[in-house]
Amino acid sequence: MDINYTPAELEFREEVRAFVCTALPDDIAAKVRLGKHLSKDDHLRWQRILAKRCWYAANWPVEHGGTGWSVVQKHIFEEECAAFGAPRLISFGVNMVAPVIIKFGTQAQKDHYLPRILSGEDWWCQGYSEPGAGSDLASLKTRAVRDGDHYIVNGQKTWTTLGQHANMIFCLVRTDPEAQQQRGISFLLIDMATPGITVRPIITLDGDHEVNEVFFDNVRVPVENRVFEENKGWTCAKYLLTHERTGQAGIAQSKAALAHLKRVAASELRGGRPLLDDPLFRAQVAEVEIQLLAIEMSTLRILAAAQAGGVPGAESSILKIKGSEIRQAISHLLRKALGAHALPFVEQELDFDYAGELLHADYSAAPAGQYFNLRKLSIYGGSNEIQKNIIAKMILEL
Repeated sequence: MDINYTPAELEFREEVRAFVCTALPDDIAAKVRLGKHLSKDDHLRWQRILAKRCWYAANWPVEHGGTGWSVVQKHIFEEECAAFGAPRLISFGVNMVAPVIIKFGTQAQKDHYLPRILSGEDWWCQGYSEPGAGSDLASLKTRAVRDGDHYIVNGQKTWTTLGQHANMIFCLVRTDPEAQQQRGISFLLIDMATPGITVRPIITLDGDHEVNEVFFDNVRVPVENRVFEENKGWTCAKYLLTHERTGQAGIAQSKAALAHLKRVAASELRGGRPLLDDPLFRAQVAEVEIQLLAIEMSTLRILAAAQAGGVPGAESSILKIKGSEIRQAISHLLRKALGAHALPFVEQELDFDYAGELLHADYSAAPAGQYFNLRKLSIYGGSNEIQKNIIAKMILEL
C-alpha cells in the first residue's frame, strides 16, 4: 500500500471532518473530552446519527448495509471521530457478532439480526470469559445440553462489558464435554430477557459500572439461535477474536490522547517551565510517537492484505500487544505531565452534571480515572502474554 494519502482520500477526510464537526452532539463530545460517564442513550444517539448517514457499519459488505470503504477510508473515519471527541463505537454488535452472522449465520439469522443491529434495536454484549476461563478461553465450563428444539444453558460469564444495557448476548458454551476442548464448543445467540439470566454488576477501580457477571440457570435457548454447526463454535470464536484484537490497536484513540498529552505538557500547568521543554520528557514523548506511527503503518498494511481475502492471523496479536502498550504509555506520561493534578479523583466528578469543586485542572477526572481504566488494556481480549504465545506458535514456530 502507498503510505501517502491520495487526493481522493484527502477529499474523503474533509468530508468526514465536516460531517463529524456538525453532526456530533456537543454534550456527547464534552463528556468524552472531560472523561465523564456516557449513558446508553449517548451511545445510541451517535449510532443513529451514523446509521442515518449509512456510516455505522463500516466493516460490513455493502449488500448488508456496509459502507464499501477501503481500509484507508475506515482509518481516516476513526481518526477524525476520535479527534473531535466522538465516543468509540460499542463493537459487540456491529463489529463483532455481526461479521460472525454474516459469514457463518443462516439467511434467517442475517435477515433478523442485522437490521436490528443497524437500527440500535438490539444492544449486544459478549459472553466469552468465565471465572476460570479468561485468556485460556477454550477451558470454559458453561454447559448447553440439547433438549429437543432447545438448549438448556447453565453457567457463568464474567467481565461482560455493558451487559447491564444489553438485550442480547452472544455466548460460547460447551455442548460436548467429552470432546477436545476447542471441538466441543458452540456459538449461541441468547435473548437477555430469557428466564434464568441474572446480571450482577462489577464496580471497577475507577468507580464505574462498566463490567458485569452474568449467570445462566436452566436458560432455554432455541436451537435456531445457534450460529454454524454444533461443537464448531470455536471457528466462529477465532474469526471474531482476530477482528477484535486488530481493533484493539486503538490507533485513532492513541493519536487523540497523544495530542492531548502534548497540549498539557506544553502548558505551564505545573507553575513553571513547560514539561515539554525538558529533554528527557520530550524524548519519552518522541519515542511513544514513533512507536505509534510504526503501528499505524503496520495496521494499515495488515488490514489492506486482509481486505484482499481472508482475515488477519497472528498479526492481530502483534497489533493488540503494541497498541495496548502505547495507549498505557501515553496515559502514564499524561499523569507525569499533570503532576499533583493527577491525584486520585472524586467519583462524582465522572458524572456530567457534577457541580462541586474539581480536583483536576484541564480535563477534570479524565487523567486519574482513565489511567486506572486503561490498566486493563493489556489483559482483556486475551492478555498480552497469551498473544506472545500465539505469535511464537504461529509465526516463529517455536
